[in-house]
Amino acid sequence: MEEKKYILAIESSCDETSVAVVSLENDLVSNVVASQILSHKRFGGVVPEVASRHHVEQIISCMEEAMTAASVTVADLEAVAVTEGPGLVGALLIGISAAKAFAWANDLPLIPVNHMAGHIYAASYVKPLEFPLMALLVSGGHTELVYMPEHGEYKIIGETRDDAAGEAYDKVGRVLGLDYPSGKEIDELAHQGNDTFNFPRAMIKEDNLDFSFSGLKSAFINTVHNAEQKNEILDRLDLAASFQASVVEVLKKKTLDACTEYPVKQLVVAGGVAANKGLRQGLTDAFAKSFPDVELIIPPLNLCGDNAGMIGAAALVEYKKNNLAGWDLNGNPGLSL
Repeated sequence: MEEKKYILAIESSCDETSVAVVSLENDLVSNVVASQILSHKRFGGVVPEVASRHHVEQIISCMEEAMTAASVTVADLEAVAVTEGPGLVGALLIGISAAKAFAWANDLPLIPVNHMAGHIYAASYVKPLEFPLMALLVSGGHTELVYMPEHGEYKIIGETRDDAAGEAYDKVGRVLGLDYPSGKEIDELAHQGNDTFNFPRAMIKEDNLDFSFSGLKSAFINTVHNAEQKNEILDRLDLAASFQASVVEVLKKKTLDACTEYPVKQLVVAGGVAANKGLRQGLTDAFAKSFPDVELIIPPLNLCGDNAGMIGAAALVEYKKNNLAGWDLNGNPGLSL
């Protein structure tokens, strides 16, 4: 009987140090995540230098813990995968350096992975991906609609022209006096309030699939600041609900338009903002009504944020295509799909 083989996957693009073990059959055997949220909370956002230092401190112990949790040894490994980009260059380099050193020392091939492809392939742990499919990528740094005709092929058909949705959540959270990261708390507040402020739905009527959230962010900030100058007290629950209603409506409309223009079998919603309950429910209801034949796949909450399990899933596709990296692999902070 042939022994099972595995890929050791490493993710360090931002403020999570993560290492996973994934089988060649795409079973997620272990997925260790060391979060840095408490360190960055006092700054109100991720500080790149602090993130890099934490990665240096955590990366080796995460590798050891992931392999121990999976009960695998170096002899069981087929390859090492690592996030090449996009992300913070210093943070990326820590993961890449660790991956290269481990792969070289153990004579294993090295697989470079696009972080955003990883977010999409996190959905493959829920159900096998069927093509063509549409992916809505929503995170702190990215808001994109990606059409995939087959495995490993990506066509960006819509993207934000300014702020990403997750970035807008964090900036609005700061105005509301919430701790970083504030997306989860805004989501919870929104479910207790009503859309009374009617914030703008930017570009919702335009004949394209792009997004814009800077106008919404500015409208929110101006509303709060104007009220403060007049000593008026605004309802925080209604503010959160109104902000989220605008974001979700725009994301829903553009995604429905994309699936009308590009017929698909599945819609994958991925990235940190995919954990948002309002977005999950909004898309579930919208697609059940407008596209009942399109299968909606949203990864579980633990696979929406940055994690190495998603990098391992995307790495399997690259490995089968023999897309390997040399020892000159470098961090690519601006890498696109």
